[in-house]
Amino acid sequence: MSIVNATEASDVLSSYRTQQQDGASGKGELGKNEFMELMLAQLKNQNPLEPQDNGEFISQLAQFSSLEEMQKLSGTVDDVVGQFRSTQALQASAMVGKTVLAPSEVGILGAKGEISGNIEVPASTGGVRLSIQSANGELVRQIDLGSSSAGVKAFSWDGKDGNGNSLPAGPYQIVAEASYPQGSVQLPTLVSANVDSVSLGKGGSVTLNLAGMGSIALSDVKQIN
Repeated sequence: MSIVNATEASDVLSSYRTQQQDGASGKGELGKNEFMELMLAQLKNQNPLEPQDNGEFISQLAQFSSLEEMQKLSGTVDDVVGQFRSTQALQASAMVGKTVLAPSEVGILGAKGEISGNIEVPASTGGVRLSIQSANGELVRQIDLGSSSAGVKAFSWDGKDGNGNSLPAGPYQIVAEASYPQGSVQLPTLVSANVDSVSLGKGGSVTLNLAGMGSIALSDVKQIN
């Protein structure tokens, strides 16, 4: 290895850091042995008329020890993060095929001929009404769900219009409204959807790809069935 003498660096620790940067570029890793070689080289090349104070060497050794511990800690943290991501990926893959409740104003009418979910009611109301619209905005069904207290109110649509005719499969707009003294207020809805696949982001984020409804972050899911 190349030796950096005292004229090339002010102290052994700065020499070690310079060598370590070279090692990061592909020349190999540096550790205790390389540090001691640099220190011995500095001792040999110091001015005998103005020798370096012992306290400076002790200070450099203490700094090197701290640097080494930080490197070990960094490696441990990387291992823990890697294990966490592996566990997260395994848990996420187990969600494929399950049903989740996700915030959405669109529901997919499938083979079961039903769309279900929840309505988030912020305050007690004398009447909640659910409107079902086709993909082109046509109103196909209205369902009066009655009064409701503050909280979550479940809903279910059997896939039929007001005359009892079964409607074709596909996406339908779900609009929930509540009656209050100040007027009608649209309420947020949670729709049941199947998880087709799962995507993992670079930062460890998990995205669920829902059947016919696009993607949603795992953190936005309200319930897993």
